[in-house]
Amino acid sequence: MNHAASVSDRLLFEKSRPGRGTIVAPPVEDSRPLTDLIPAEFLADAPPDLPELAELDVVRHYTELSSRNMAIDANFYPLGSCTMKYNPRRNERLAGLPGLLDLHPYQDESTIQGMLRLLDEVQGFLGEIAGLPAVSLHPAAGAQGELTALMVAAAYFRDRGETKRRRKVLVPDSAHGTNPASAHLAGFETVTVKSDHRGLVDLADFHAKLDDHAAVFMITNPNTVGLFDPQIVEIAQALHDRGALLYLDGANMNAILGQVRPGDMGVDLMHYNPHKTFSGPHGGGGPGAGPIAVRDFLAPYLPVPRVGRDEQGGYRLETIADHPKSIGRVRGFFGNAGVLVRAYCYIRSYGPEGLKNVSRDAVVNANYVLALVKDTYPVPHGERCMHEFVASARGLAREKGIRAFDIAKRLLDYGYHAPTVYFPLIVPEALMIEPTETESRETLEAFAEVLKSIAHEDPELVKHAPLTTAINRPDEVTAAKQPILRWRRPAVEGGASSANGRSALVPTAGREPALVGG
Repeated sequence: MNHAASVSDRLLFEKSRPGRGTIVAPPVEDSRPLTDLIPAEFLADAPPDLPELAELDVVRHYTELSSRNMAIDANFYPLGSCTMKYNPRRNERLAGLPGLLDLHPYQDESTIQGMLRLLDEVQGFLGEIAGLPAVSLHPAAGAQGELTALMVAAAYFRDRGETKRRRKVLVPDSAHGTNPASAHLAGFETVTVKSDHRGLVDLADFHAKLDDHAAVFMITNPNTVGLFDPQIVEIAQALHDRGALLYLDGANMNAILGQVRPGDMGVDLMHYNPHKTFSGPHGGGGPGAGPIAVRDFLAPYLPVPRVGRDEQGGYRLETIADHPKSIGRVRGFFGNAGVLVRAYCYIRSYGPEGLKNVSRDAVVNANYVLALVKDTYPVPHGERCMHEFVASARGLAREKGIRAFDIAKRLLDYGYHAPTVYFPLIVPEALMIEPTETESRETLEAFAEVLKSIAHEDPELVKHAPLTTAINRPDEVTAAKQPILRWRRPAVEGGASSANGRSALVPTAGREPALVGG
């Protein structure tokens, strides 16, 4: 462990010294004790058990903790399928303007006409990019957008009296894990469709499982191995001939912005991830948005409220009274407006040609990194990709015992966030790498060199990485199942308390214990 980590690993409670504080209270003119001045019902039996420190010590403590965070401002994030790109800070400032930030969802519609107009324009932009005419901004995240789209599909078939017959959702074996979960929550059965040797949908298996009970086929295109599936038009036609619908998981829209419209490929429903494709915060549990776009015959079933126009040309929120076939609300109010404002700023800033360039640059960057690392980390599904690719560490695992997990940990020592590992499941020892369009050539080359050098390092060193972080490999299962979310002063013999508070620790592999969630 490095010196900086050993000094700063202590908790605030461990750094506490009786009598220290950050506030110097002014003298009180009344000479009576404070306990006489405060009503008895507001007095505690004992002071709260809080750390006592000087202000500078507190500031340094939290500043040091913040420096341990991985952040797009400081680190390269080659996180496949998540599109962790840099988003202009200007969009954050614009979304924070008082006229946008200070609105309240319970305000009268006449007082939020500007925001409603902006959201109406966002609906139009997203519909045009998708090639699908009807848009809902309601869902709170991409996964909820998936679920909402399938709920719309379920409502459509229910309205047609086909609920009992249309019970199956077909999902490729390379799909995001949320796909089958969304299908189940929407009341469907999930049927897995195999991938072929190219990493595309196995058409023979698809046709074998497509029957009159199929409701929806969920496809990610480009898919999770980073390939565009040119069979999508044939797939769409086969589904439509059977009366089924084609849903597009929009997680990888960053690869095709302005290049092709999902609606033109035969897609009936899709969702967007504004934080991946457009500008928005990514990670940290939110806030999020997951707008969906659908064909016109599915529009009556979209959730409400939706932004529309009144007879005088103003903007209003349409409700279930306007759309009696709607599935209703899927979240509170009318969507996560702050994230949608950022998406609006991103789209307006780039314009049509700029959005095309986003995809072009993302594809070029991914193919460049692929070319740099393929001899060390083979790419099972070809030497070309879209915005991401999936390499395999299977050879290293066999020859040296170095697995994808070890490589991910070792990259932390070099200041890089790990790529996605072990997904998709159809690639053994998968390293799913997405450089994004915002990274420079120099960054990509440096990352590739580090990735290749790890393959030639001492296997025992790699298998014990990271070596420069405060902790290396916490027991992740224990941390997830038995998280310690608060510090407790441990009791010691004789009823006194220990000063170091190390009761709130979980053992780690070969290193000092690590506080989890503390």
